[in-house]
Amino acid sequence: MNDDTRTDTAVPALDLGPAARRVVGLLDAIDDDRLGGPTPCPDYSVRELLAHLSGLAAAFRDAARKDLGASTAVAPDSALPVLDAEWREVLPRRLEQVAAAWRSPAAWTGMTRAGGVELPGEVAGAVALDELLVHGWDLARATGQPYAAEEAELRACAALLAPVDDDPDRGGIFGPPVPVPDDAPLLDRVIGLSGRRPDWRPGG
Repeated sequence: MNDDTRTDTAVPALDLGPAARRVVGLLDAIDDDRLGGPTPCPDYSVRELLAHLSGLAAAFRDAARKDLGASTAVAPDSALPVLDAEWREVLPRRLEQVAAAWRSPAAWTGMTRAGGVELPGEVAGAVALDELLVHGWDLARATGQPYAAEEAELRACAALLAPVDDDPDRGGIFGPPVPVPDDAPLLDRVIGLSGRRPDWRPGG
């Protein structure tokens, strides 16, 4: 057996499971009274943020599976997301599914689509991790809960979010980076790169 034949069984470099589980761990503390509260995403209340998480989990699950249909075709900013009435059951299930789908080595190969954009599987996987991690932070901050992430996840997100000389606005996908001290915690630096203030608080 040569090296090429072993790539099909290689373990993916990034595991979305921890980021997905962190989001699930935030949900029990979110009662209905919190759904209208603000979040670090200016256009989203907690309700829309939860709906966005549910939609992106489904989209990136299907992107990993190369099941390219309606869920992978719609740009996330095409309309405000609507929260499913059964979100407390639907969202944890979708988060589990997206993490499981990206554990398949095949998910990280070839081309796929998410948000209506064609992109390599390895890039889609990194974007999926970034979406879960940053929006997990958004949700935690909006609902007054602690949030931590693993260094490997943070470094992968920092690499994805960092501006580059030939694409300083990163394709218009992310907001302008917020300056953060070089010696700030890595999570704060990632949040700054995503265009958010690490010190954001509701009403602050």
